Amino acid sequence: MKPLPLPLRVAAGLAMAAAERARELPRQLLGLPVTVLSRALQFSMRVQQQVTELAIKGDQALSSFRPVEETPSWATFDEDIEPQASTNGHRSDAVAARDPWEQEERALAEDHTEGEFDSTIDPEAVLGPVGLANYDELSLPQLRARLRRFSLEQLEELLAYERAHANRPSFVGMLTRRIGNVQRLGEGTADDGAQ
Repeated sequence: MKPLPLPLRVAAGLAMAAAERARELPRQLLGLPVTVLSRALQFSMRVQQQVTELAIKGDQALSSFRPVEETPSWATFDEDIEPQASTNGHRSDAVAARDPWEQEERALAEDHTEGEFDSTIDPEAVLGPVGLANYDELSLPQLRARLRRFSLEQLEELLAYERAHANRPSFVGMLTRRIGNVQRLGEGTADDGAQ
């Protein structure tokens, strides 16, 4: 048998391909919104990347014309703000109200009138914190990580040392809460958490 002419065979192939595409069309239509959304997001991300790259190049080009700020105006921390003193020499209630650690310490001091949270400690009587030679250099998270290993007496000594020296409200508040937790649980060394 002689083969059919090429144009006829190509036409039949096109018809078959069209029929196959027509059968797959409903399945492709279901995925069409996802495909369109995906491509739109890809395009949007590419545009954002290009804009960011241009901004970085622009910053580099313009940096030689602008002096570098020592401390940016937006970088103000609580430690940088000077406490306002009232007429009697104590911090004003507005500043104290902003410090939750100090409020908590006052509330605990009112609950414990036996003097265990008395902040009038003689600095000469404090020899230093037990087992922490570099205590003054520790950050709040570093101290929190070590609190579990201290007994109630050691915690009270740390609190007395902190109040007599740096008297940082966040440290005093954390130590005061930890002492309260240890007393509440009646443990010498507590493993319940360093709060």
